[in-house]
Amino acid sequence: MSEDTVLEEVEDQEVEDQKVEDQEVEDQEASVHPYDLPGEWFVLNAQSGHEKKVQTNILTRIKNLHLEEKVYEVIIPTDEVVEIRNGKKVNIEKKTFPGYVLVRMDLDDTTWYEIRNTPSVIGFVGSGKVPIPLSKREVERILGTNEEIEVKKESPKFKPDFEVGETVRVTTGPFADFNGIIEEINLDQSKVTVLVNIFGRETPVELGFTDIVKN
Repeated sequence: MSEDTVLEEVEDQEVEDQKVEDQEVEDQEASVHPYDLPGEWFVLNAQSGHEKKVQTNILTRIKNLHLEEKVYEVIIPTDEVVEIRNGKKVNIEKKTFPGYVLVRMDLDDTTWYEIRNTPSVIGFVGSGKVPIPLSKREVERILGTNEEIEVKKESPKFKPDFEVGETVRVTTGPFADFNGIIEEINLDQSKVTVLVNIFGRETPVELGFTDIVKN
């Protein structure tokens, strides 16, 4: 076996070992409550619609300034929802708090200055000039507990794109092509009650989210 081959095998093993180590760190952090991770959680006010840009700018700035050991995480809180569009389920990700970004970091003069002066950042949320970290209850309310985070991943929220009082058209079943007015929306059961005109009388009909479309 040549020396080059031995070196390549050693390098490949080092890469694999690093992957295993990184995965172990991720698994360990996933089992820890978000509040108990290193650093404290702070809220940034970002220019509307620029949350992703702020996240990218901060991560790039931190890397360039070698502050990775002080600024650990930058998060845009989101919820995965299932919208019903034209009778079809569509999984989308929506910002939970538009205009805000969360940063987990050790606060000192350097990190405060660099984060505060990142493009598209309006400032830290808090009273006075000194940013106030989130309490454990606030972190749970925004990010959820570990169990709640897993539930959110497994069970996206339904968010139909129609409202009570809106006129829709039935697409399936015995009332297909009938128009009706939405009387009630049941998010838990993913059903709607639609008032359909049958023989001159408005009759409530229970249908699934995918059984109707907007007119």
